[in-house]
Amino acid sequence: MESIVQFFSGIAWWAYIIIFFAIIFIRDILQKKHTIQHNFPIVGHLRYFIESVGPELRQYIVANNREELPFNRRQRSWIYASSKKENNFQGFGTDQDMYSAGYNFIKPALLPFKLPKDHPNLANPYICPSAKVIGEYHHRKKPFLPKSVVNISGMSYGSLSATAVDSMNKGATKFGCYHNTGEGGLSPYHKNGADVVLNIGTAYFGIRDDDGNFVLEKLVKLCQDNPCIKMIELKLSQGAKPGKGGVLPASKLTQELADIRHVPLGKDVISPAYHSAFSNIKEMVDFIELMASATGLPVGIKSAVGKLEMWDELADLMKKTGKGPDFITIDGGEGGTGAAPPSFADHVSLPFVYAFPAVYKIFQKRDLTDKITFIGSGKLGLPDTAIMAFSMGVDVINVAREPMMSIGCIQAQICHTNRCPSGVATQNKWLQGGIDPALKSERFYNYVKTLTKEILDICHACGYEHPSQFMMDDVDVAMGDNNRTQSLRTTHLYQKTPVKFEGLKSLLENPYLGGKN
Repeated sequence: MESIVQFFSGIAWWAYIIIFFAIIFIRDILQKKHTIQHNFPIVGHLRYFIESVGPELRQYIVANNREELPFNRRQRSWIYASSKKENNFQGFGTDQDMYSAGYNFIKPALLPFKLPKDHPNLANPYICPSAKVIGEYHHRKKPFLPKSVVNISGMSYGSLSATAVDSMNKGATKFGCYHNTGEGGLSPYHKNGADVVLNIGTAYFGIRDDDGNFVLEKLVKLCQDNPCIKMIELKLSQGAKPGKGGVLPASKLTQELADIRHVPLGKDVISPAYHSAFSNIKEMVDFIELMASATGLPVGIKSAVGKLEMWDELADLMKKTGKGPDFITIDGGEGGTGAAPPSFADHVSLPFVYAFPAVYKIFQKRDLTDKITFIGSGKLGLPDTAIMAFSMGVDVINVAREPMMSIGCIQAQICHTNRCPSGVATQNKWLQGGIDPALKSERFYNYVKTLTKEILDICHACGYEHPSQFMMDDVDVAMGDNNRTQSLRTTHLYQKTPVKFEGLKSLLENPYLGGKN
């Protein structure tokens, strides 16, 4: 044994390097899986390494501030700085191309809105409830007035880590916004005190039988046992992959997730592309009324937008019967937090700026817009896009990827691999251990607080008290090569129905603010 040790210790250190590369050289020549490595032994490995770090190189070194998608560096920097209570201003003017087609211009008033001495926003500049009570028109037993116009969109525990969900919910509790569960169902991490919207997808997670069928009794019991649930959202489709079910790989399925979702351990969890509880518009409305009657809660729908025939059918049925969803969430085709095939994420369904007007006009034509709360989703978590959405008729915005960034997401775009480096979108215990809910909940709280304040600041600059007062003539759109701008009203060929608003004080005194338990 001693002689062997002496033999190897007598070999020069550089000889080991030569031996190492010789082994790789031989291995590359003999393998047939990678052509580049076979044809260019050793050197070929550099190609795959550069390819693997290419997105990071482009993100941090190559791309300019306004070049990246889904969120460019300027947008991400604003979210990060806001969440950390750092300076989120910019100097020396805008670096945007203000003459590019589609650029939005918000029109300020000659004299801004001056807050009276006793105005609530003087004491708290972050208070901004929704202007519409959800469920009041349909006489639900427990109408709900959201305490914030900015809320957390549907992101499932399972897609996101436990610590990420926990952080967002604690931050939402502190601020007062609601937290949508996503189709994965209600988890312990949604129960830190925030108002909750229970999202029900095609797999009916948490309220299903062994065969995946909807069970009304489980829904009723879940709502009775958890008074934090203020609304129910029936998910028909989502922007990232409309008409396609989701998959939670068995490798990501823990015992806790299996118990929450009521699914067997060790198998891929597959959401069907369609609902089994109904198969047409009339049956869907009946299903909505069944859930609303049994729970007393407002019930709405969430969907991406494509063909409009069934939207017409739904609006006609609602006009005729006085029944139907209490709110409608329009999800833009820009994608979201869930993984999706590129063909779906890139091409299937309309982006928000086209999707929302198409649906809104259908309900406006039948005089239903004042009876429904419209919720918008799809990259609306920045002040300018939020104002655009309110001007078009949105009453409440839901944000998802922006909150993810506020708690540490770096837009690595590997949510589907279970290797999220920030621990936000993974079930890897080591990676998600990097998220401290005590710290990250403050980060989300700071982000949503700053976003709401900037929305209100823009409102006041435009002469309004509340974002519900924005109309479509308050925002112009650049027409690119035509060297002119035109209003959202002219661009989308409709004018938003004015929202009844009697002052912020009246909203804060509303008995349904935060829901009726």
